[in-house]
Amino acid sequence: MGKGQWRLRVSGDFSSSHQLRHYEGKCENMHGHNFEVEVDVVGDRLDPKLGILIDFKVLKRLLKTVTDELDHRHLNELPAFADHNPSSELLAQYVYRRMKELLAAHPVRLEQVMVSEKASSRAYYSEGTD
Repeated sequence: MGKGQWRLRVSGDFSSSHQLRHYEGKCENMHGHNFEVEVDVVGDRLDPKLGILIDFKVLKRLLKTVTDELDHRHLNELPAFADHNPSSELLAQYVYRRMKELLAAHPVRLEQVMVSEKASSRAYYSEGTD
């Protein structure tokens, strides 16, 4: 019998403005989105006492730490986007890397992050296993 694994997903959101430099279209102008974010973590060991991988409350708090950094900001003004467009793709990478830092002390592996500008437009980012 194979070894099992659990995957947990939490979601959050933030509202921000951005501009896509060199886009040559409407998105080069400042505009805003109500971004949605999903974070997936995986692990193969549950806390033996509680029967949980990691508390959803902890995951949500960590995600909120990251989304609060982005919420109600003009993303182009943040140091992370000084030289790169704050596209959905690079926002997903930003959230992934920040969450990876925050999850380092926890017994889970960050699998992927999704950022969407709207329900029909989603960007996913992952880095594979360490």
